[in-house]
Amino acid sequence: MPRTTLNLSQFEILTFDCYGTLIDWETGILRALHPIMERYKVRATDDELLEAYASAESKAESGKFMPYRNVLEQVVRDLGAKFTFNATPEDQHSLPDSVKTWRPFPDTVASLRRLHRRYKLAIISNIDDDLFAHTAKLLEVPFDFVTTALEVRSYEPSFNNFQRALEKMKVSKDRVLHVAQSLHHDVEPTRALGIHSVWVNRRHGKAGGGATVKSPAKPDLEVPDLKTLADLAGC
Repeated sequence: MPRTTLNLSQFEILTFDCYGTLIDWETGILRALHPIMERYKVRATDDELLEAYASAESKAESGKFMPYRNVLEQVVRDLGAKFTFNATPEDQHSLPDSVKTWRPFPDTVASLRRLHRRYKLAIISNIDDDLFAHTAKLLEVPFDFVTTALEVRSYEPSFNNFQRALEKMKVSKDRVLHVAQSLHHDVEPTRALGIHSVWVNRRHGKAGGGATVKSPAKPDLEVPDLKTLADLAGC
């Protein structure tokens, strides 16, 4: 079990990134993209597709704000440009439409239930409200606070999303522990804001950054999954 100098009893609220941390989004992304790539006879490995996705998503989110559904449609268009095919409207809609089918990691629901015995739980996610509503049903555990990109009209790693969440939770940041898979979207901004963080390294043992842009940011604690965090917290 990982060692930590964090006093996990000092925290009142655990805030979570959702997609990639609680939800196995890489599997969901690939299941949505594979039929498109097969249709246009694109030869690319899963790692190549995920890295192309990460680059396209980051580019779309860094421009003028648009809902996440539109971000994903832009991702498909950018993948078409990269792999030389013209994405149809059906192709573009298929990726955001697939979000409602993305499943939790096997340890997610049970671990959230354990953690909720001790902590309040919150979501801070780059997502639209209606898309998260589908995901929330799969997570089964009620969240005390939810902050979406659509609400804030900005995407992490913007500080705005975390600052809005702190305002809603009405708690000092030293009582908050952010739990996330993305060093770029989550650990980097929370460290800059003075918020403690846990990196859930869901790609432990895998090469590359997958669907997330790489970052040198360092978390306060690294765990391979959510169950390990619940074990460390004694929940």
